[in-house]
Amino acid sequence: MVTPFNQPPPELGNTYHHDPVLRPWLERVFARELLESVEPSLARMGELAGEELYPLSLEDLPNEPVLTRWDAWGERIDHIELTRLWQRAEQIAAEEGVVATAYEAKHGALSRVHQFALVYLFGPSSDVYACPLAMTDGCARSLLDAKNDALADQILPHLLSRDPGEFWTSGQWMTESPGGSDVGLSETVARQDENGQWRLTGRKWFTSAATSQVALTLARPEGNPEGGRGLALFLVKARDEQGRLINIRLERLKDKLGTRKLPTAELWLDDTPAELVLGTTDGVKNITPMLNITRTWNTVIAAGGMRRAVTLARDYAKKRFAFGQNLEDKPLHIETLANMEAETAAAFHLSFEVVQLLGKKEAGEISPEEMKVWRLLTPIAKLTTGKQAVAVASEALEAIGGAGYVEDTGLPMLLRDAQTLPIWEGTTNVLSLDSLRAIGHTGGARELLTRIEACVGGASGDDALEDAGRAAVDAMMRALTWLAEAQAAGQDTLEAGARGFALTLGRSTALACMVRQAVYSSAHDDARPRAAAIRFARIGVNCLKPTDLEEARLLIG
Repeated sequence: MVTPFNQPPPELGNTYHHDPVLRPWLERVFARELLESVEPSLARMGELAGEELYPLSLEDLPNEPVLTRWDAWGERIDHIELTRLWQRAEQIAAEEGVVATAYEAKHGALSRVHQFALVYLFGPSSDVYACPLAMTDGCARSLLDAKNDALADQILPHLLSRDPGEFWTSGQWMTESPGGSDVGLSETVARQDENGQWRLTGRKWFTSAATSQVALTLARPEGNPEGGRGLALFLVKARDEQGRLINIRLERLKDKLGTRKLPTAELWLDDTPAELVLGTTDGVKNITPMLNITRTWNTVIAAGGMRRAVTLARDYAKKRFAFGQNLEDKPLHIETLANMEAETAAAFHLSFEVVQLLGKKEAGEISPEEMKVWRLLTPIAKLTTGKQAVAVASEALEAIGGAGYVEDTGLPMLLRDAQTLPIWEGTTNVLSLDSLRAIGHTGGARELLTRIEACVGGASGDDALEDAGRAAVDAMMRALTWLAEAQAAGQDTLEAGARGFALTLGRSTALACMVRQAVYSSAHDDARPRAAAIRFARIGVNCLKPTDLEEARLLIG
């Protein structure tokens, strides 16, 4: 009997050691002594992600969370059984300080960089366990910014613990059926009982990480006006000491396209006890610290997911023999992988530009100009990398071929999970409009141009790199010209072109950051960042296109 050929699958190994972008970037940003101090934790996370969690995720592939509403004797328990990988990921996340590192602040403003380097490595192997971690980080930041010492003293030791037995995660219960992104339409009502205890009643339509011990949520105190100003921010302690839900009913788990390992529930609050976080109004404003954090996580997870997709596609190309050569020797395949690599490097540099600014803000080291750039870049980086992540994941599956479409290879999950990134925490359109609001409220566009010019300023003497830097500056200047013209033309014109404007800012910033890295790396005998910057410039960063609303209205009937 002839033994048939079986294609060896793509493999990972230690994802920190094999990452071509993270280490060179850290060498530029960190002093040598600091890099030496944080590198053991990054190498350990790279080993856990690539050599333990990734194989476990393939073994655990068929399993999803299971909701059991009733026990055998008719008692309602609403118990969610998590997958094996999620149980292990929780332990690793706590022990390795994936949330805590930022708040231990051992490295000042660079503590956020250390933390998000861990997130970047951990996220792609966590089966989306990074989602509750993002909200946990956002909850911790919100409690600190609210200066609610009573709540912070009670909750933060759990959210920031490195002991898996003490570690808690937080949910973020904002989405309701009438509202979606328009959270001002929330129907959840808050009232005080005779003892002064706030109690919440209403349906939360889409609550991720339904197993979290606490959650931040919005509700409207009785008598408050409609809209976002009338909402207040509350913290709900979801479970009692025995782990049972407190006046909360889990109606069902959502049957989603992707992120299927993540227990996302539709739930009812029924006189659920809650604590005010900050004031009885302005809840949307007061939950903004969480949104800024979770959008940053979304951005970094997008970059990490792209790295995972490219790494698997590259490893497969080394092993797949077809038409007389390995795929890695085929010119068209090389071009395809190189374009994917350039987009991935761009997403990394854009995401960690936001991370650096966040770290400086939290350490009190940010300038007024940088503050404006941070406010503007946070939504822009999220929307830009979200779109990139879907495109690169799709390309990776195609680069692997038929196996990329077969469920038990684990590869289709890359694309399904990537699709949540442009949706969760604000769709591309919502965040494009948010970017315009940021410019309207605080400015930032001119400051971003100045930052882009500073990033590319060191490329003089290298014609190709200078051209790449010029492409970033030119696209940004065209975007500013468009903004002035659209503002003069009216709100409809401004909104219609908001997506192209925001993507141009995101891609221009990414390219400028790549040029800055290329200058450094070229001086240290590493030519890859230069090649990535030049290729990304060739792919293009200017997404501005003419808009015709009358034509658009005609087309959609």
